Amino acid sequence: MVGWRSRNNPNYWAFIVHRLSGLLLTAFLPIHFWVLALAIEGEAALDVFVKWTEQPLVKAAEVSLVILLAAHLTGGLRLLALEFLPWHGRQSTWVVLSGGMSIAAGLLFILFSYY
Repeated sequence: MVGWRSRNNPNYWAFIVHRLSGLLLTAFLPIHFWVLALAIEGEAALDVFVKWTEQPLVKAAEVSLVILLAAHLTGGLRLLALEFLPWHGRQSTWVVLSGGMSIAAGLLFILFSYY
């Protein structure tokens, strides 16, 4: 079963993370546009939403969103590097580097926004 062995490759998992992060970010867009519409409706409507966002679960979702954005960005940059740079055996290193940068972006977001 050649197909199952390829799933142990870091590049396969980078592909999965990039696609899932893109899907989850796409699912978030309607919520984002709804909040922008609240801002247009008036200050009172937006203030109610901003008050709701102070809940710990919403804060955790914000951090997750930043990590998803960073994962999608670094995954896209990895794909661009694979497409336009010479082929090397270092793709696994780029996968680990892109994952680390995603987690670092989330941690920096926590550091600068909550402390």
